[in-house]
Order: sequence, then structure tokens, then C-alpha cells
Amino acid sequence: MRAHPYEFNGKVAVVTGGTMGIGFGAARSLAQGGANVVICGSRPDAGEEAAQRLCDEGLPVVFKKANVRFSSEIQELIRYTADTYGRLDILVNSAGVQRYGDVTETSEEVWDEVIDINLKGMFLSCKYAIPEMRKGGGGAIVNVSSVQAFASQKGVAAYTASKGGINAMTRAMALDHAQDNIRVNVVCPASIDTPMLRWAADLHKGESSQEQLLADWGKMHPIGRVGTMEEVGELIAFLASDRAGFITGAEYKIDGGMLAALGVHLPE
Repeated sequence: MRAHPYEFNGKVAVVTGGTMGIGFGAARSLAQGGANVVICGSRPDAGEEAAQRLCDEGLPVVFKKANVRFSSEIQELIRYTADTYGRLDILVNSAGVQRYGDVTETSEEVWDEVIDINLKGMFLSCKYAIPEMRKGGGGAIVNVSSVQAFASQKGVAAYTASKGGINAMTRAMALDHAQDNIRVNVVCPASIDTPMLRWAADLHKGESSQEQLLADWGKMHPIGRVGTMEEVGELIAFLASDRAGFITGAEYKIDGGMLAALGVHLPE
């Protein structure tokens, strides 16, 4: 499913959270297909380093500082992109955080942080990107959600609520903007080897090692391993491409078979 070398030629993409993890993988795949890509994040040091890594690969990627929690910064991100490149064709919403706790343990501040970044941030990006896409005759939006939009582990009340909201908002936007020739889809990964997953592994590894815990988590997927940001990036690039021209409002699980399995096993 690798992006065709020239399929995004002349296209312009914004990738929120593109400085690391799934967003970084998506930015690379889109740029490999010929798109000019603007990645954003709240940390200039990490953003400039990520953009330089991709530029060193010969890819047309630039970094623009923007915190998805703040309307003014997202407006400036979209304005910068339109002013610089003259159009906006693709938006990938990949900015997100993971926090732990049930509803009694989760503070109001943590709840607001998770919802603001994971859900409100997508709302803001779409709010300001869609008018630019209309000017160009259409576009494609791909939101990054999680398998936890469908089923939840314990102790992630805010996170799983935000992911369920992303899937619902994706359906709403797909309907609202189909007449604008704007397609909106959502990808729902399981465990992907990203800095966020490794942060969670460090948090929960106990006497084990990070690598051992990642391997153990991989065994929870029928395919036997965690996924890679490149694999999710390729799915995102496909959904953003003209090859997916009849796909909108869809939820794509990329989970190594996790949600296909029941937790019921026959005795050996």
C-alpha cells in the first residue's frame, strides 16, 4: 500500500502531531508521495529536529509551531500553510496524549487536557482547514483514533472517551462535508511502537524492561507483535489519496487482529 511516488504531487498537507509517532509516519508517507507537508507540534526543538530528519531524506517537510489546544495557533498554522503553498488538500489529525485513571481518579485538569488535545484539537484543525479545502475544490481529512473507541481497557476513562468522540465526529464531518468533495475517515490503531507507547511501557514495566513489556503487549495481538508508525502512515496516505475516492465516514482498524478476537479460549 506504499504511496505511489507522484500521487500527491501538487498537493499540500498539514499533519498535527507530526513531530513524532504516527504523525511522523504519516508525514513521511505523504511527502514520499510528493506532497508538501507542514508538521506541527508544541515543542519547537522536537519539531525542527523531526522536520530536519525528513528533509535529510530529500522530503519536502517544514515545521510550524502550533499547540492544538489553542484556536489562535491553529488558525495561524492553517493561514501559514495557505499563504505559503496557495492551497490545502490534506489534513491529518494525529496530535494526542494518553493519561491513566478511572473517573474518580482523574482530575478535572487532566480530563480537560485529554479532551482538549485529543478531541477539541481535531475540531479546531478541521474548523479552520475545511474552508481552505473548499477553495481548492475538496480534500481529505484523516483522523487518528484508537481501538479504544470500540473497546476499553481499565483505567483510561478520559482517553477512551476522547477516542469515541473522534469516531463520532468523523462520521458527522463526513456527512456534513461530502457535498464539498471533502472526505473524512478515521484510523484506529492498537499498540503501535511510538514514543507514547514507550512512555506507557516505562510507566508500567515494574521489574521488567521496556522491551520485554512491549514484546508482551505485542503478544496480545493475534499477529504477535506491536505495529509500526510506518504501517499506520501508509494506511493514512492511502485514505488521503485519490485511490480512496469512494471512501468517507469509515473507521479503519489497524490492530493486528486485536478486535477480531474474543477473550474466550477452549481448553487445550
